[in-house]
Amino acid sequence: MTTAHAPATGSRVPLNRSRVLAAAVALADRDGIEALTMRSLARELGVEAMSLYHHVANKDDLLDGIVHVVAGEIQAAASALEPPPDGSGWKAAMRRRILTARSVLLRHPWAPGVLETRTTMSPHVVRHYDALLGLMRLGGFSYDLAHHAMHALGSRALGFTQELFEPADDDGDDDTAIAMLEQMADQAPHLVEMMTEITHDGPESTLGWCDDQTEFEFGLDLILDGLENRLRQG
Repeated sequence: MTTAHAPATGSRVPLNRSRVLAAAVALADRDGIEALTMRSLARELGVEAMSLYHHVANKDDLLDGIVHVVAGEIQAAASALEPPPDGSGWKAAMRRRILTARSVLLRHPWAPGVLETRTTMSPHVVRHYDALLGLMRLGGFSYDLAHHAMHALGSRALGFTQELFEPADDDGDDDTAIAMLEQMADQAPHLVEMMTEITHDGPESTLGWCDDQTEFEFGLDLILDGLENRLRQG
């Protein structure tokens, strides 16, 4: 992946907020969000750390900014999708839009964790939710049912699921969790048996401990099927 290092020639590309945020996203993609600091970002850009404060106020502003960049990628990718020909295609259209959002997050696996910490919402996220609401209205949802649907979808609307719990030293397998649960086998026999039997393969499609592609689509389809049934009931 290319990074935003300053060119080796005598003329230096002027900094601006867009360039700073693009470099921050590239750094987080390559090294993980924990590696993103004002100092490491300055090194990435080949400038002094103090220069960054002309473009981002502080670390929180930086995190808001990179979330906005990723949300913009989601909005751009989802906007390129073909709209459903009529209201009957609302479910397939919602599924496509949500899985498109997920495909963006899979390129930026740090993004769900940062999204959960933000206290402000990117306008791109607002437009994404509004588009989902528009699809439901096109399909005949009342605003009341659509409101319930948004709550049911939760973070799935953006392409990821929030973990109930996650091992602090997650290394891509379930061994740590199983060892922890086995110590409580008499208190949680069903959890121990399930975790011993079930493992998640394909870490390239994972945005969390149990948030792999199969589990994400399983949950999404359950919700969409349930909403379709509720819509039919009137």
